[in-house]
Amino acid sequence: MNAHAFSFSGATLHALPSGGLFWPDESLLVVSDLHLGKCARLAEWGGAALPPYDTTETLRRLEDDLAATGATSVLCLGDSFDSVGIGAALPEDDRARIAGLQSGRDWIWIEGNHDRGPCGPGGRHCDTLVRSGLTFRHIATRDGTGEVSGHYHPKAQLFARGRAISRPCFLVDAVRLILPAYGVYAGGLRTDSATLSRLMDAPAQAILTGTRPVAIPMPRL
Repeated sequence: MNAHAFSFSGATLHALPSGGLFWPDESLLVVSDLHLGKCARLAEWGGAALPPYDTTETLRRLEDDLAATGATSVLCLGDSFDSVGIGAALPEDDRARIAGLQSGRDWIWIEGNHDRGPCGPGGRHCDTLVRSGLTFRHIATRDGTGEVSGHYHPKAQLFARGRAISRPCFLVDAVRLILPAYGVYAGGLRTDSATLSRLMDAPAQAILTGTRPVAIPMPRL
């Protein structure tokens, strides 16, 4: 499997090229910030007219990761839907694909700031989940230990051949792990922002997504 394996709070985890996180000992695939239905929500509010393929492509990415890992449990770390009501408004084909992915698996939706309350179809819903020593929630805290979260959509800016490139990335220090956004049209916050530079303790690593996940020192202020 193409992944970057690392140890976090006593667990061996695998950062996937897609931005998903696989925990082999728990057969658990963790994804964050899918923002399903984002294009539909923007169109409804009169925003940018983007091709309505974001949900289809994000679900395809999820299908590929489930096939590659064989995960029997899926944990979505919040902002799985771009707004509270958008889950019920997804096209029938997309809702059927979600139901197919859930079939035979333990599926858990964690509440985010975009999708407060139970708004995902099927599965279980919670605000925070503690599993085998790790705590899963949407937004990182300053005093969390063994904490896995999302929300910030971290991206690392690098320079190659005289030009800047940006890559979504995982951020990890001794006590917290932040996942990149899994949704294909999600934006991002640069790791050298004041917010992420203050939140992540030194030394912290950024695990870049892409063709092959690579760990580098976290670019920061």
